[in-house]
Amino acid sequence: MTQPTIPWLLSPNDFPVTSQALRYPPGLLAASQHISADWLMQSYPRGIFPWYSHGEPVLWWSTSPRAVLYLEEFKLHRSLRKTIRRQTQDKSRRITLNMAFEQVMRACAEPRPGQDGTWITEDVLSAYCELHQRGHAHSVEHWHEGQLVGGLYCVAFGQMVYGESMFAKQTDASKVAFAHWVYWLKAQNVRIMDCQQATSHLMSFGARTISRETFEYEMAQAVIQPGLTWQPCELKWTHDST
Repeated sequence: MTQPTIPWLLSPNDFPVTSQALRYPPGLLAASQHISADWLMQSYPRGIFPWYSHGEPVLWWSTSPRAVLYLEEFKLHRSLRKTIRRQTQDKSRRITLNMAFEQVMRACAEPRPGQDGTWITEDVLSAYCELHQRGHAHSVEHWHEGQLVGGLYCVAFGQMVYGESMFAKQTDASKVAFAHWVYWLKAQNVRIMDCQQATSHLMSFGARTISRETFEYEMAQAVIQPGLTWQPCELKWTHDST
């Protein structure tokens, strides 16, 4: 039996339609030699994202079903709410937006327990940092006593937000940052966040899976909306009554 193949892309303008993605590996769509901000500018508004291992070509994916979080379905568990309330009283802690993008990405790139490496290579980091400079990649930081202890980064086009990766150097540090960020997004009327893969961690926050067709319809409505205000700032917690 002939093995299914994927196209080798020479230009970021060459992405195929996502319906051509393989069933196995699920969602694999294309490959390329390079990754840059130009490639990311073309891929994300199509619902395509890169993910590959060191030494592999750049692999581009469009998964189905797709994990998403409808922000109105976000679950703030009681234990995390208590942690946030307690930490809000701690003047040595701050949650900020877009204060240390590269630092957050490098922290996300550090190998996790049980992992040998990371897909966030220097080429990947360079591409997303350039995307950040163009206003389409952003970070949330959790600081404790002036040190970065947790955070996340994302990509955004219009009102479509694509969650990428989190890290934590203290218990619940990334979860606290994530909760602050979700409420900030809700305040700006963001409706949906792409989570790509249905991990147990994200599902516990209320994420669920939808078909590729539904995801792309939702995404198409969101990306054409006016962009959010991503100016660097501190995110204050004002949701104890929610």
